[in-house]
Amino acid sequence: MKPRKPAMIVLIVVGITFVMMGLATQVLSQDGDPVQDNAMRMLEEGRQIFRFDTFGDEVFWGDTLQLHTAIAGEANGGVGPGVSPNTALSVGLKVDMNALPADLVEQVQAGEVDLDDPATTLALLQLNSVVGVTGFFDDSGALTSMGIQCALCHSTVDDAFAPGIGNRLDGWANRDLNVGAIVNLSPDLSAVTDLLGVDDATLRTVLESWGPGKFDAEVFMDGRALRPDGGSAATLLPPAFGLAGASLHTWTGWGSVTHWNAFVANLEMHGQGTFYDPRLNDPEQFPIAAANGFFDLRSENYLITSRLAALHFYQLAIPAPTPPEGSFDADAAARGEELFNGKAQCATCHVPPLFMEPGWPMHTAEEIGIDDFQASRGPEDIYYRTAPLAGLWTHTTGGFYHDGRFPTLLDVIGHYNVHFGLGLTREEMDDLAAYLMSI
Repeated sequence: MKPRKPAMIVLIVVGITFVMMGLATQVLSQDGDPVQDNAMRMLEEGRQIFRFDTFGDEVFWGDTLQLHTAIAGEANGGVGPGVSPNTALSVGLKVDMNALPADLVEQVQAGEVDLDDPATTLALLQLNSVVGVTGFFDDSGALTSMGIQCALCHSTVDDAFAPGIGNRLDGWANRDLNVGAIVNLSPDLSAVTDLLGVDDATLRTVLESWGPGKFDAEVFMDGRALRPDGGSAATLLPPAFGLAGASLHTWTGWGSVTHWNAFVANLEMHGQGTFYDPRLNDPEQFPIAAANGFFDLRSENYLITSRLAALHFYQLAIPAPTPPEGSFDADAAARGEELFNGKAQCATCHVPPLFMEPGWPMHTAEEIGIDDFQASRGPEDIYYRTAPLAGLWTHTTGGFYHDGRFPTLLDVIGHYNVHFGLGLTREEMDDLAAYLMSI
């Protein structure tokens, strides 16, 4: 048998290659783009995780703190008066109207549902309609535990049905949510008092001091519950939308979005998983974290790590919402945009369209003209992160900056006007505020 010539071999190889390419193209045409398929899968998984995954934290909120017993109330096998829907709404909890069956909606509209009865709250939990909260029930319908999700603090509703009841708005900061008041419902906070080394009365006073829309994540690391002036050290709940392209997360830039997800899921929500950050192994700066091994936390059940990728993907996909038509003066906003990019120098740090610096968007307290208390609670140097501004109109309640120290946008602009000597007139400040509300 004569050996094949090199040219013939090349032709055979090329032919086989084209056949394989044809088969691959056929497979792709049948199954779709694998990248797009993966993206859609992660998007849907991430949405479910963000809205409904407790990461096993019911072991803490239910089994340890017994918070579910306070929600149920004595009449429903718990303790105390219980939490009615009206009480729940008053502390900022939200209800997803799309989880309510049509007959229940009709009954509510007809005034046939008692919104002052804790039993109605239990029914809403059984429908999985309370945003960010999951109830666990036994076969008899008794509430046996409860857990929380990311959506508790970082989602709200559009009030389409009634105040506090509507369509979900994922990623929006729930500035109505009174986290401290909710935690304070627990009949047994000994696990937290033991952690912080304080008595029950002191802890409950601190929790009540937070107020709506605020939470102090760092207090469980450093124990610094009060500012030097005696005010609460809690900070405003930030939005979780418009984060694509943001290099660092949180007011003081602790790390990336997914770093903070792991931090919160393990150390704040008390889910069951793994968290590693050796910066917390600092007895001087983080005495509580160092003493309790929070810098290298490893649970027997790993319910968090496998969720982080899809959760991150979904958060990055949530766009900053555009302001409602007619909600701002368009002519004033146009003038304000020129000021933003020019005389007011805002775009120097809030670089469009990210509205923060690409790279390392951090500044000292001296640079921005405020105290360094909150920045000093960060894991490294004393810095504040440049806040993304898109969707600013959704989280004006509670004030501005990390702690709400400036009640209005004009107060923020006035601060920078003086600090940087910008020479803005009152009319220019109004125009700049209009532009900020239009982003």
